[in-house]
Amino acid sequence: MFYKLVFIVMFVLSLSSQASILNDIKSFDANFEQKIINPSQKEILYKGHLVLKEPYYILWQYKEPIIKNVYIINNFAVIDEPELEQAILTELQHEIDIISLIKNAKEVSKNKYVANIYDVEYNLFTKDNFIQKIEYKDALENSVVITFSDIKQNIEVDEEIFKFLPPEEYDIIRK
Repeated sequence: MFYKLVFIVMFVLSLSSQASILNDIKSFDANFEQKIINPSQKEILYKGHLVLKEPYYILWQYKEPIIKNVYIINNFAVIDEPELEQAILTELQHEIDIISLIKNAKEVSKNKYVANIYDVEYNLFTKDNFIQKIEYKDALENSVVITFSDIKQNIEVDEEIFKFLPPEEYDIIRK
């Protein structure tokens, strides 16, 4: 799931910078709700906050039902799990080819774009030049819907918020 989130953010950034209907996004700040529905119709709802800044800074802050922060700078990620007092440091397995992503993103109707990357179809929905929602089905056949609210685009974002400094008591896991 973590790698899918990385892909989604890169998809949003790359599509937004190319699509004429959307603003040229340099930064994006929004609350999100991420709904995951498995094939047997069980539903999990995550809530949190997302901040990203060009060219490669991302911070997912999960607030419900668990607290977790995912820091991404370029192709390096830190998963901060405060409730477990641990952080996982890892390099992302797949490079995201933004050029390929852009070429695959197509406007299919007003305010809807589709891209097929790594055999997954992603649907991006916009309203008033803002990204409102992303939908896709993951490799485990889960339906995933991420809805954004309180959206701010192209605001000043201090790069310091993307740097993770673990507390002394944390266990550090390198993968």
